Amino acid sequence: MIKINRCVWSFAAFSVIYISLSACSRSSLTPPSAQRPFTAFVVLGEEGAQTARALTEELQCPFIELDGVSERMEVRAPAGVMPARPRLSASVSAKPAAFPVLTCEKQLPPKIRHASIDGRPLPLKKEAPGRIVVIGDTGCRLQKGGAGFQACNDSEQFTFVKVAQLAARWKPDLVIHVGDYHYRETPCPDGNTGCVNSPWGYGYDTWREDFFRPTAPLLRAAPWVMARGNHESCSRAGQGWWRFLDPRPLLPGRDCNDPANDQKGDYSHPYAIPIGDDTQLIVLDTSNAPNKEIKPGDIRLSQYRTLYTQLETLAQRARRNIVVLHHPLLGFVGNYPNPDDLAHPLPENPGLQSVFRTLNPNFLPSNVDLVLSGHIHLFEQLSFSTAHPSQFVVGISGTQLETVPVPATLAPDITPMAGARIQNFDVWNGFGYMTMKRIRPSEWDVRVWNSAGQPVRKCHIAGRASHCEAVR
Repeated sequence: MIKINRCVWSFAAFSVIYISLSACSRSSLTPPSAQRPFTAFVVLGEEGAQTARALTEELQCPFIELDGVSERMEVRAPAGVMPARPRLSASVSAKPAAFPVLTCEKQLPPKIRHASIDGRPLPLKKEAPGRIVVIGDTGCRLQKGGAGFQACNDSEQFTFVKVAQLAARWKPDLVIHVGDYHYRETPCPDGNTGCVNSPWGYGYDTWREDFFRPTAPLLRAAPWVMARGNHESCSRAGQGWWRFLDPRPLLPGRDCNDPANDQKGDYSHPYAIPIGDDTQLIVLDTSNAPNKEIKPGDIRLSQYRTLYTQLETLAQRARRNIVVLHHPLLGFVGNYPNPDDLAHPLPENPGLQSVFRTLNPNFLPSNVDLVLSGHIHLFEQLSFSTAHPSQFVVGISGTQLETVPVPATLAPDITPMAGARIQNFDVWNGFGYMTMKRIRPSEWDVRVWNSAGQPVRKCHIAGRASHCEAVR
């Protein structure tokens, strides 16, 4: 550390995404190359609109250069400390959420060819991305009274740093995160060396260690599509979600700071992102979906009915649709009505199913080919002989894996939803990520990679049909 003009100079060792910025304004004598670290990335939103984001400890937003024209980014959220919110569970500690960083953004022009911040280029979208990385459930679990305390300091037990590096080396055109970015909710217990000194709570320090530091090379590699997980609901890490990641404008009352406004902050409309070849992604916010049937009188009934109606309207815009959401619609979780019968795991998610199936007997629009989800901490693939899309679950990228996984062989009569007949099923329980390489408009070559960068599954998607096999 060298002190000059009251500014502390520091240098990030992670990647070009973490670049040096000083604590002083640009009017100081500090050269651009010796400025404090900040994070920059591009997130895709409605109709594929690109938004550049930057998180900085500066007192004002940095300049962004757009095709040779420099202008200052706009403030999305100021630095500040938010009062502690009441927790849903007594086992989860509560403390104020400190955000000592300024969140800045700039909507990028539709035909932008080059964008950079402080001379560092930002990744821009391709009209027809042919190489897509899919990750999900990436944070390190620190949860008292839940599944326990993961060894965040052990790269073999919290592998997200390695996963992000390997995924970046694959040189994707697009990154899809299927939700649950933040898991460090409670303090590491005294004497636990696996997570000692880890930050916890819902402030920036935890977001930095759970997400922004590990993802530095992957944020640099490609623009991102970000689905919201249940860990980013307002009662949990929703404040950081709205400050940092959601692609839409941050509106008053939508920031999860005041529990009285959670009916605004916990729900948002779906949006479509064209990815070429008459194909689009449709991103759903299901962060507040329960794991049980939604009863009349529950606000979630009307919210998710509206969500489905909007999904149906968006799906009419393209011949082929890929739905991206956190909760699997047609998958299984390692819970068992009969502990002695492991061939009959429970379906996931009964809450959303109870709403969607009343609006469409086939559950999803006919031109939805594929559903990408997380939430269950393993890899699953299901395709059907009935009129249902393939379901891929990619909840494998960092957080603690399922302690009771879904079995490799299911009972012949099992189904994730009434009326759906399974044709192909595969499961793998390990840390890693998934890649999708476009072959033709309706065909994708898919690989699942472990945290050592080795392929463990080879899959093929053709329209609604899919199958996977182990890589020997």
